[in-house]
Amino acid sequence: MDDAAKESLLQQFRDYLDGIDALPETTGDDPGSGEADLFTVFVELAAVRNEVRTESRLVKEALDQFRGAFDTLRSAQVTLEQELKRAHAEARERREALMRPLLLDLLDLRDRLEAALKHRAPPTSQWMARWRRKPTEPDNWREGISITARRLDRILAERRVRRMNLTGERFDPRLARVVDTAPDSRAAPGVIVEEVCAGYMWDDDLLRIAEVIVSKSLEGDSQA
Repeated sequence: MDDAAKESLLQQFRDYLDGIDALPETTGDDPGSGEADLFTVFVELAAVRNEVRTESRLVKEALDQFRGAFDTLRSAQVTLEQELKRAHAEARERREALMRPLLLDLLDLRDRLEAALKHRAPPTSQWMARWRRKPTEPDNWREGISITARRLDRILAERRVRRMNLTGERFDPRLARVVDTAPDSRAAPGVIVEEVCAGYMWDDDLLRIAEVIVSKSLEGDSQA
């Protein structure tokens, strides 16, 4: 081997050594540092995924518990509403049971006052008029009864009691009871021509049935 070839080989070896010196210094873990970093990322991702799963499970359990609590509250509310409706219905029935006899007594008193207003006082004889020092006015007692009757009407109206005006209406057995019949050419058979005892409604319920006289045909057949 001549000197030129030797020199060429030596120069290549020098360049190789210079190239090695120029490389950055690395530690013993550097050759696998990329793989190590990627493995760390995978481990952290797996940990995050497990945490997410755990949190999701906890949230689902909490939602299930809340849903169960809401269902219980809803059921309790429905039950409470039903109990309140039942209690209100029972209270109304008890109130009506207590009020009905009192209202019927008031109606009976109202009938007596009305009958008294229709009654004419007997004429006072001359010797009785002379005997009295200060004869009373004949209409004073009538005015007092009228005031009392109007007061009763207000009391009944405040209790939502209203009188049924059935005269001229077709007879309805649900609202009235026939106590007599009368021939009347002005009314068709089966029409109420007179109320002997007035009927009353309490709200939408029948409080007292009416007693009425119903027209019949002039031939005498009752079609009430």
